[in-house]
Amino acid sequence: MGDIKKIALAYSGGLDTSIIIQWLKENYNNAEVIAICTNVGQDEDWDAIEQKALNAGASKYYCADLQDELTTEYIYPMVRAGAIYEGQYLLGTSIARPLQAKYQVDIALAEGCDALCHGCTGKGNDQVRFELTYKALAPHLKVIAPWRIWDIESREDAIEFAEKRNINLGEISKKNIYSRDWNIWHMSHEGGILEDSWNRPDESMFRLTKSPKDAPDKETEIVIDFEKGIPVGLDGKKMGAFALMQELNKIASENGVGRIDIVETRLVGMKSRGVYETPGGTILHKALRDLEMFTIDNDALHLKQKMAYDYADLVYAGKWYTTARYALEEMMIKLTEYTTGSVKLCVYKGNAWVTGRKSPYALYLEDLASFGPSNYNQKDAEGFINLYGLSTGVTAMVHKNLEDGSGQALKMKEIAASFHDK
Repeated sequence: MGDIKKIALAYSGGLDTSIIIQWLKENYNNAEVIAICTNVGQDEDWDAIEQKALNAGASKYYCADLQDELTTEYIYPMVRAGAIYEGQYLLGTSIARPLQAKYQVDIALAEGCDALCHGCTGKGNDQVRFELTYKALAPHLKVIAPWRIWDIESREDAIEFAEKRNINLGEISKKNIYSRDWNIWHMSHEGGILEDSWNRPDESMFRLTKSPKDAPDKETEIVIDFEKGIPVGLDGKKMGAFALMQELNKIASENGVGRIDIVETRLVGMKSRGVYETPGGTILHKALRDLEMFTIDNDALHLKQKMAYDYADLVYAGKWYTTARYALEEMMIKLTEYTTGSVKLCVYKGNAWVTGRKSPYALYLEDLASFGPSNYNQKDAEGFINLYGLSTGVTAMVHKNLEDGSGQALKMKEIAASFHDK
């Protein structure tokens, strides 16, 4: 440990990183610790967080406003891809970690640090996400993960460590013990009473969304505009990426949209319960998935949907800076080349549903789909069905003939003739 003189710490001001600065100094020969914070959309008292870091012993404090970059370069490409982990989790924590770790690496390299440190536990996913980014961008730097080597075994132990050293924890206490992560895309809640999978979350736990029962008793209609699979406007008004995300969050939150309670599979193999609030993101996914069905042909759409699962797995696992993710991104860009248009949605008491869509590249042709007179020749369907069902019919006839007791298979000419006679 003596060769480590300067450590770049991913700092949040939360429980774990609040005690890590002092722990690092006690265990690494009073090494210099640089606290590196990122604003990714959470509403924090940034001056207080800086003061907390310096009071805890940090030699320097950095804080970057990454809100626009996170929304534009990470969240919106993920939405375009349709990435949802295990069919439910909208990847709120996952998507921010590569950017946060990248900024940490940038500062570490600029400051000449010997090591990178994070406050992720040895049970969770974030340790992998941070460290895969470290490996991709600065594989020569040493990594320190206190939760994997210290004697602290629980959040209660961590709080006791802080109290003995007079480290200010703010609102964190043994009674308020939820583990939270917050950014412009979502807020997650884990731990506490949620560790019993049968316990219903307390209403007081939720921070971003109203309870649906307290939401307005009237519908809110909105229109989201997209260009090539990327959201660009709301209700006919062009908006920047972050501003648009903020407005969608406001609308969805007010109407109680975006809550989900799930048990997911962590990277280390265990199941974990999380309660997530993803208000604007829930609406965006509904809108864009609908516009894709409207503008992408079925073969391409089915391919995209299959790849979305792979994309989600890569994001969940922290493999953002990998060849696989880069390659999938290029595919998603191509597949959504014509996913431009507008989607109309209704938002009401915890629900959001599509009520209309339009696009200059719509593959829906009213004349063809109409139940009235159209240019579609219904007689063509007979030949199509005969060919489309040929394999099914041949299989059924052969199997039936073998099972009728004769033991003789029909000759292929006889089978072909039976189809021709129809």
